[in-house]
Amino acid sequence: MADLATIERLKDRAADMRVDLLKLCYKAGLLHIGGDLSITDIVTCLFHYAMKYDPKGCRWEGRDRFILSKGHCAGAIYIAQANAGYYDKQEVMDTYCALDSRFGLHPCCQVLDTFEISTGALGHGLSISVGMAKAAKMDGKKHRVFVILGDGESMEGSVWEALMAAPQFKLGNLVAVVDRNRLSMDGPTEVNMKLEPYADKFRAFNWRVVEVNGNDMKELCTAFDNLPPADSDIPTLILANTTKGKGIDFMENNPLWHAGSIKDEETLNNCIGQILDARAKEKRGEASWQ
Repeated sequence: MADLATIERLKDRAADMRVDLLKLCYKAGLLHIGGDLSITDIVTCLFHYAMKYDPKGCRWEGRDRFILSKGHCAGAIYIAQANAGYYDKQEVMDTYCALDSRFGLHPCCQVLDTFEISTGALGHGLSISVGMAKAAKMDGKKHRVFVILGDGESMEGSVWEALMAAPQFKLGNLVAVVDRNRLSMDGPTEVNMKLEPYADKFRAFNWRVVEVNGNDMKELCTAFDNLPPADSDIPTLILANTTKGKGIDFMENNPLWHAGSIKDEETLNNCIGQILDARAKEKRGEASWQ
């Protein structure tokens, strides 16, 4: 179980990651910054606490598999993998979205073998994860398959076919994390296509459902700590309630910041200041990040 020191360390990492994402948004633009900021805490917890992997041998057979179904949030994974030691973060900062860069707008496993699969077309990640989890079960492997989905992409029918299949095949080694920020590219999910009662729908499909504040590191650590054994029979959904654009006042819950660029240095410094000030106040006990 995560102790207080571990949780505080992870919070510091998440704050640093948000600063890096903001710098990338200023330098390169073309970042899906709203979603990147909403999954920052989830990704930090996965790559620095919950998952088994070897950054020096990224195809180590015993590794946990990770799929970013919402591939447009590749920026967050590039920073997380760089922080985890997979590659030099400066290369990400210098070349993101440049011609011939390994770090494109969406992840490509042909140029980065740190990714199991190329993603970007939404609605496919869970189906791929079901296949990978089933293959692991058939081969008697003990690793887990983690997948991060957006709530907007779960409007697609292929997601619900995969939801049916996972319990049928008794895939207790599958862990789906839904970034439930309630905003898609063109507005609130509950206006565009009503998803609620979201958790109950997963339960009706015979998934184990854990609801957390996806921007609360303690809740995330607890959810991952309490996963059933990988050889169990029931897949787990972690329904992570998050805030799109988390930490930046003019980005939070604003669909205009689904994607975008920070245009000037003054705005960048303001954004970085918001992240650092919030973390400093939290450490002093003057405010809660939640």
